[in-house]
Formats: sequence, structure tokens, C-alpha cells
Amino acid sequence: MATIYDVAKKAEVGVGTVSRVLNGNPHVSPKTRERVLAAIAELDYQPHAVARSLATNRMNAIGVLVPYFTKHFFIEVLRGIQDVAHREDQGIFLYNVQKHEQKETYLARIPVERRVDGLIVITLRIREQHAARFIKGKLPVILVDSYNPVLPSLVVDNAYGALLATEHLLSLGHRKIAFINGLMRYHASRARRQGFEQAFAQEGIQPETSLIAETEFDRQGGWQAMAALWEAGHRPTAVFAASDLQAIGAMEFFQGKGIRVPEDVALVGYDDIEMAELLGLSTIRQPMYTMGAEAAESLLAGLPAAPAEEGWPRVYKPELVVRKSSGC
Repeated sequence: MATIYDVAKKAEVGVGTVSRVLNGNPHVSPKTRERVLAAIAELDYQPHAVARSLATNRMNAIGVLVPYFTKHFFIEVLRGIQDVAHREDQGIFLYNVQKHEQKETYLARIPVERRVDGLIVITLRIREQHAARFIKGKLPVILVDSYNPVLPSLVVDNAYGALLATEHLLSLGHRKIAFINGLMRYHASRARRQGFEQAFAQEGIQPETSLIAETEFDRQGGWQAMAALWEAGHRPTAVFAASDLQAIGAMEFFQGKGIRVPEDVALVGYDDIEMAELLGLSTIRQPMYTMGAEAAESLLAGLPAAPAEEGWPRVYKPELVVRKSSGC
């Protein structure tokens, strides 16, 4: 029985492209669409066969463990998961984590209760003992925006994304660059700090550590971080924020002070949410929806409940999107 991976291989495209064709997504070239449809016809691929290919005694539901799911990054990843689940007649069981204790409880219960056929974990760190529990219980798990050496994962090269953003500002002549990062308990924050510092190191200079702030990935955090820097007497010529929401918060602070973007301060964000385009915000685009969709597809295609094999992790390269806010 053919799977979505067989179709992708036959058509010489990625699984995500097959998914977009199945969903009628317009962002596929006619030539590629024809090739995918031809492969589907030749292999007699039936989308619902993906669900049936999993083990018997199924719950027909995907579990999703996610923190603060109302934030834009998580919404986009969840949208990708939901679209695939809907297409394959699968339910979604959402485990919303707001405290560390909740995460520990869920990770202990889920492989025992077996209310889902597999689990997608977004951003949260999975320790070795948790991974071993899922492997022993033969419950498939896939990580999104997180990494564990024995579990399959989909990750963005966050260090590279921050490197691109910082290189862009440095190339425009800025040296006094403020960095509004996320909290360092997040893997993405640590990686983005690494990329920020690497860009300076390539120029043989050191960033001003007094211009680096850490806050939550939200508008309020961006506003507060920028206000604190300003009140401390710091006057950067450019700001790189580790999320678009933080960048928007910084932009709101500047507007309140009568500081013009980009004439007085250049600004770059990260994520490329819909609001970024509306505000003309230069940013780093990462494939949030795609990661969610491909995580669900991989799970439904029969991801083995065993240590990750060759081909994992899947690493996505983000891209720089230049708009007016960086003054370019």
C-alpha cells in the first residue's frame, strides 16, 4: 500500500510538496503539480491509507504537547498539524503546558494511557528518561523545534537565522546593535545568541553585551526590553529582535518616543508572521506551518517507535526577508 513518501520519491519532490498538492495549495508550479498527480495515479495512493497503515488498536488521534499555544509560532505549527490531521480523518488531542510540572506529568502519563497513536512535541525539551519511556512503550514521538539524539526531530537552524539578520545590519554599517533575545531556557534563544555573536566575530569585533536583553517572545517583552535599554542610556543604531512580536513591541516603544524606523533606528525581527509584512518589518522567515505539516505526515506515515535513524534530524534553513524597517 503506497504512502505519501512513496509518492514523494516517485515524483522527486519533498513530502511537503505532495501535501500541498493534496490540499490544493496554489503555491506549487503547474509542472510540479502534474508530476505529483501522475505519481499519485500510478501508485494508486489513497491519503487515508496513511492512517490505516499504523498499528491496529488505534485511537485515530494525534497527541500534541505544546507550551503557550496561543503564541503565533505555535499557532502556525498547529495549523500545519491540523490540516494534515483533517485530511487524514485524525483527531488531535492537545496537551497545553504552562508549567514545568505539567510537562513532567504529561510525559509520564501519555505512553501509559495510550489515548493517542503518536505524539508531536513542540519546542519543549525531552530528556533521555522521557525518550526511553516512549521507546519502551512503542509510542511514536516526533519533535518540532526541539532536539533529542534518539528521537526524530524537525528543527530550524536558529543560529544561521540570527547570523543572517545580524550580518544584514552589519553590512549596512551598524555596529551599535541591540539584541532583544528570548529567555535562555529556550533552545532557540541560545542558538540565536550564538548566531548573533558569530556575525560580529566574523567582522573581528565584539558586540556590546550591555545592548543584549532577554525577555519572553511577545510584544510586551520587546517593549519593556527596549525601554530598559533606553532608560539605561543606551542608544543603538539598530535592533535585532529574536521574534517579530518582540520587534513590534520595540517599534511601539520607538513610536512613543518619536523615534523613526528606519531613519533613526533600523529594526529586524524573526519569524515572518503576517503582521511583519503589513508593518514592513525586515525579518527572518522560518517554515512554521511546514514543520507542523511534515511532523504530522511523518507520524501518520508510520514513524517507528524506536531511536531516530538516518535522515534525522531534518534541519530547515531560514531566510532573510528584507523590507523597509532595516533601511535598505
